[in-house]
Amino acid sequence: MASERGAALLRPPTSSGRATFLELFFDLAFVVALTRVSQRFADLNDDTGWALVEGFGRTLLLFLALWLIWSHTTWITSRYEPEQPVIQAVVVGTMFAGLVMAVTLPRAMEERALPFAATYVLVMVVRPLVLAAALRGHPRRLVPFRFAVWAATTAPLWLGGALGPDRLRLPLWAAALAVDYLVWGLGWPLPWLGASKVSRWRIAGVHLADRHQQMFLIALGESILVIGTVFSGTNYSAERAAAFGVAFATSALLWRIYFHRAGLLLPEALGRAGMPGRLGTASGRTHLLLVFSVLVTSVGYELVIDHPFGPPRPSWLLFVVGGPVLFLVGRMRLEYEIFGRVSRSRMIGVVALLLITPALAHRAPMVGLSVVAAVLSLVALLDALRSRGRPLEVPASPIGRETSGDRDSEA
Repeated sequence: MASERGAALLRPPTSSGRATFLELFFDLAFVVALTRVSQRFADLNDDTGWALVEGFGRTLLLFLALWLIWSHTTWITSRYEPEQPVIQAVVVGTMFAGLVMAVTLPRAMEERALPFAATYVLVMVVRPLVLAAALRGHPRRLVPFRFAVWAATTAPLWLGGALGPDRLRLPLWAAALAVDYLVWGLGWPLPWLGASKVSRWRIAGVHLADRHQQMFLIALGESILVIGTVFSGTNYSAERAAAFGVAFATSALLWRIYFHRAGLLLPEALGRAGMPGRLGTASGRTHLLLVFSVLVTSVGYELVIDHPFGPPRPSWLLFVVGGPVLFLVGRMRLEYEIFGRVSRSRMIGVVALLLITPALAHRAPMVGLSVVAAVLSLVALLDALRSRGRPLEVPASPIGRETSGDRDSEA
């Protein structure tokens, strides 16, 4: 009987692949969180040298912690039935925790370190224990149990970093986060239980793809919010209006390039995959890079709209050019994951941006953003010319194929 109750939590084959309204509601907390991440990045505008590198690293660490919370929740709702009350309670509780982390994030490396770390640890430890208890006698209860054990193992590093000297916070949290990501990739191995690799899980692949697409759109929406907020908060001028227009065009191009073919066919590719967990794992890493690249690019919008023809600074190149370069690299990864190839248009875009960066270091921010928009326009044009008159391709992912060694993998 206990095993049957636990089995009721699993997604049935007839379950809808679309995200539930609760999951979309859950994403609202991460809209706030992504905005706070952009705010921390924007505060690095006046930093140079090591201060810029350290500040960038601190903010990246906080973003990776948030991404782990969001990503684990997405896997939970792709593996278990999100209409079940227990799963809904897990999602709502995680949403509240994400909102707390978002509120503390602007000063999470300073005086608000303890609430940020304590909330993170609470989610990582308690959430899998709730799932393990709900699964009762079902064999899958051991998966969240593994997760809870490893989360409890890294908890002292998170709490020690929050309570200890400020100089130890970054290395302790970086070590803890590195372990959290590493054991996720290894399947949270335990000596007496072995591992349960995520890449071998049987999940609702279409649902996971849908969630990745939605998070990318949320990041793009955050960039639009930055564009509108910054422009409305500054004195009007023709230069700032031009920067506003170019920034919007850049975000529209990011949307176009992402959804051209590969991004559009991601749900179909995961739906067709023999091992959707494997392709979903790769897609998750790719979307981590894509979402991060959009956040970095949106910080560049703020710098350019505020001072379109101000003096060039090393920090603005990191955001205005670095963000789009990361985006194109991530988009190349996505195309390989869906089709097993990489189009020349994106490689041309990356090479062009890297070659022109030294020259942009001596130009006004507005010039740099305009060049970036021109390069992205070229990529989008080459994509359109290549696909003109051709029907949509059938996804042929080299990553999601099932092999003979996968047949006995965990269902």
